[in-house]
Amino acid sequence: MLTWSNRARLGAGLAAAAAAALCAGFAIAQAHGEAEGPQHPGKAVYDQYCAACHNAPEAGSRAAPVASLRKMSAQTLATVLTSGVMKPIGDQLTREQLRAVVTYLAPAEQAADTGWIDRAMCPAERRAVDLNARPAQVGFGVDLDNTRRMSAAQAGLKTRDLANLEVAWTFAMPRTTGLRGQGVVVGNTLFYPAGQANHIVALDTETGCVKWATRTPSQVRNSLAYGQLGKGGPMGLVGGEAEGDLIALDARTGKILWRADPRHDKTAPLSGSPLIHDGKVIVPISGSDVAAAMRPAYECCKGHGAVAAVDAANGKVLWTWHTMEDAKPLGRANSQGAAAYGPSGAPVWSSPAVDVKRGVVFASTGENTSPPATKTSDAIVSIDLKSGRQNWVFQALENDVWNMSCPAGLDSARPPGPNCYFAKEGSVLQDHDFGAGPVVFRGKGGKDVILGGQKSGDVWALDPATGKVLWRQQFGKGTALGGVHWGIATDGVRVFAPISDPSVPKDRSAAGMHAVDVKSGKVAWQWRAEPDCTGERAKIAICGNRYGLSAAPLVIDGAVVAGSLDGRLWVFDAATGKVLAKHDTIVAAYKPVNGVPAQGGSIDAAGVFAGGGLLFVNSGYGSFGQAPGNLLVAYRPKR
Repeated sequence: MLTWSNRARLGAGLAAAAAAALCAGFAIAQAHGEAEGPQHPGKAVYDQYCAACHNAPEAGSRAAPVASLRKMSAQTLATVLTSGVMKPIGDQLTREQLRAVVTYLAPAEQAADTGWIDRAMCPAERRAVDLNARPAQVGFGVDLDNTRRMSAAQAGLKTRDLANLEVAWTFAMPRTTGLRGQGVVVGNTLFYPAGQANHIVALDTETGCVKWATRTPSQVRNSLAYGQLGKGGPMGLVGGEAEGDLIALDARTGKILWRADPRHDKTAPLSGSPLIHDGKVIVPISGSDVAAAMRPAYECCKGHGAVAAVDAANGKVLWTWHTMEDAKPLGRANSQGAAAYGPSGAPVWSSPAVDVKRGVVFASTGENTSPPATKTSDAIVSIDLKSGRQNWVFQALENDVWNMSCPAGLDSARPPGPNCYFAKEGSVLQDHDFGAGPVVFRGKGGKDVILGGQKSGDVWALDPATGKVLWRQQFGKGTALGGVHWGIATDGVRVFAPISDPSVPKDRSAAGMHAVDVKSGKVAWQWRAEPDCTGERAKIAICGNRYGLSAAPLVIDGAVVAGSLDGRLWVFDAATGKVLAKHDTIVAAYKPVNGVPAQGGSIDAAGVFAGGGLLFVNSGYGSFGQAPGNLLVAYRPKR
């Protein structure tokens, strides 16, 4: 392990070694000028295996554009191809082809460069990490109930502060096009996953300087969880790596304590964020078939989602709940002769909730990726916390069998690809899964409710004991990217549903924020987003069609904070929906404390979090044809 507080060897596995070897080859190739000139051998590999998705990400693909790939490090690209979400592509390549395509795409710089950390190291007297304070959040959902709600005391911010903010400091990540994960604030320390830069860092909240930095074997793709790592163990941080391992660090020192693979399917990524409770780490497990199915020769599809519980002390798997049985041959082939398998899919994309009172884990699932359709897709599920036994399943949409070989919707003009052989066999082809995790709403008199937000634009309220529907509201018709995409939040009275609706014509779009009274199920207020392409914003390519709210919102005191895909930060009055403040994170000029050139971009995924009297914003998310960026912005009350 390599840290700036304690240097030691990295205990990487075989996949990390393969990625490192590719990066070593990358360095040699750069030294010999192999990555220069129009005849680079990697271009042919890229054109054959990558260009169809990455050259035109708007044309039915959710892949990052090639311009974003060129900003990534060799380490990130190599890991993605050898053990990450693009492993099905990497498996087709020879070692020489892998090295060639990485050197073709990666920038000509050393992956081991740490100047972005060294320039911002705290003076010795500021490097101490004090863990005596109560954490501002324990993970993506702020609390175990996944409410994304913070009191003024938790955040160190009041509603009136949020209406009058200024930039305190910024920190920019190198070789980064998108920021997926939020951090954890304990006292005056922010623990932050600099994913594509392959580090977890501890930053001083007052100045942004670095207390410690730990290099991870591969990028941490999700938000960090914070808690005690086993009985008598240290307070630690847990995240999910691109290679599929959980990684646990000592929060005080940054030392890696253990790495463990909780997956039943070694091709599945850890997209959702883990949660630590009572000696267990609850881990959502997603899938890679949905993208791999775009390849005509791919045997679609074999993977399925799951939720695992592992021992917080060492990462040993204690139980796993599976969304379905293992896939079997279907006795048929696609039009290219590739064997068909099923059932598959129902990945768990999001952070779960842990209901301590009931001893239950609530999780949500995605669509099936091949037939036969199961009852666990596009669903919210109740799982016994102790045993992993399923209590109940609520399915919001039946027969949603879909992968990226398919058109989005039965009325789409796009023809089905070879691995959408089931297109005329009953599937609704919507991709209207739950990308957002369930929320446990604590009602008065013990009348609790489970809330869920779906990419269809639906907000659901369920009975926690049975999964019975209490009410439903729908905002817009939904899209494959939301509708509700990454999360919802509650203030204890209302539930707040951000609607993305990218590229939906304005007269049919519900893009904006929608508040529903949880007790009655009636709409409390609605705010509709409007595009802004004036002045400097006219240079933002997506300003006219991607301006909705996709990132999970955050409630602080009496305000709701949310980021939009066009890089704007919004602060709403939680009771009325009145806009209290807005900030543009793209067109503003920044001088990051670590000296890395900065660019704001789309605010998506875990875009907003808070603690220590600061509001933090992840500006930049280059996937899905959105605006890339590499900037963490810390806002404080204006002085």
